[in-house]
Amino acid sequence: MENTEKAFKWIVGLLKSNKIPFQISGGFAARLYGSTRPLFDIDIDIPDNSFYKLIPFVQNYIVYGPERFQDECWDLLLMTLKYENQEIDISGCDTIKLFNRETKQWEPCDEDINDVTEIKVYDEKVPVIKKQKLIAYKNVIRRPTDLEDIEMIS
Repeated sequence: MENTEKAFKWIVGLLKSNKIPFQISGGFAARLYGSTRPLFDIDIDIPDNSFYKLIPFVQNYIVYGPERFQDECWDLLLMTLKYENQEIDISGCDTIKLFNRETKQWEPCDEDINDVTEIKVYDEKVPVIKKQKLIAYKNVIRRPTDLEDIEMIS
């Protein structure tokens, strides 16, 4: 995607300056751990009750939500932003559910954003979902991109 670094620095700056806890997750986190597949968006998890703090600073960039989103894999509070042509998905971490393809059941996702790995990204240390947790949730939802990430980072 275009302008990933600029968008990343912008959103991380807003989160840090407003003291909103967060973690980098999804495909962006997978790339930090060694995946080489193309990046679709920047995935960031925040507490559900922190959306109200962030909205005033991002309202001109919102293309979806914030609202409950459900598809075949996810049931979560979601807000999608588009900054400089880069999509950023902000997910609420308190009520995320994943659809387990094996059991055919919805399961709560254990998203403790205080239990992270600090990684330097674009010259700034940021909290990133732990590799084991990333692999675990990607193994539950098992989309082709998830399986590709698991293979590359395991």
